[in-house]
Amino acid sequence: MTYLPCVEVEPTVEATASVIWLHGLGSNGHDFEALLPELQLPTDMPIRFIFPHAASIPVTINGGAVMPAWYDIISLDVARKLNIDQLIDSAQGVMNLIDREINRGIASERIILAGFSQGGAVVYHAALSYSKPLAGLLALSTYFPTANIIQYSESNRQLPIEIMHGRYDPVVVPKLGEMARDDLIAAGYQPQWRTYSMEHQVCMPQIKDIAQWIRARLG
Repeated sequence: MTYLPCVEVEPTVEATASVIWLHGLGSNGHDFEALLPELQLPTDMPIRFIFPHAASIPVTINGGAVMPAWYDIISLDVARKLNIDQLIDSAQGVMNLIDREINRGIASERIILAGFSQGGAVVYHAALSYSKPLAGLLALSTYFPTANIIQYSESNRQLPIEIMHGRYDPVVVPKLGEMARDDLIAAGYQPQWRTYSMEHQVCMPQIKDIAQWIRARLG
């Protein structure tokens, strides 16, 4: 089995939980690795953080330039045309990482998936179709493009889902986040929706909320 390349940050104690956190378009796994000190989690929390790197591919909206991306984006309108097959392949890569964590002794119920922008679209699909129960899904400044085709896993019907979005996001407009929330509600989920006074980014009030949410899920 070939796994996605990752940055891995081990806890100071034996890991009994994992957070798999995907970056956005044009970035890499080091992006959110740099955020860890800002979370100010207890030093003895037994969480392994895993930050995968996307492969570099041509991206249509950027003139075909090659850059790290979980899938190609063809247009940036609200319809958000993209390469669904590439998204699903990326989601499978994430599910393979979940399987690896389970093989390393982490219970599936102690694994969180998180993703920003493109990465969030991938973890929506991965978490909600994964065959074993997970600890939670953190969707940051993102959207849910496979809502109409996904086969929801019965194992994750009660999955805690935290959606966070910038009220002034010009890249993934708030309407797309709201559509994801509404699709989840229509499918029987109970997502938590939070907005922040920011654009396509993260901010300190949000970081504090993320830390609190992770502690609640994995504490």
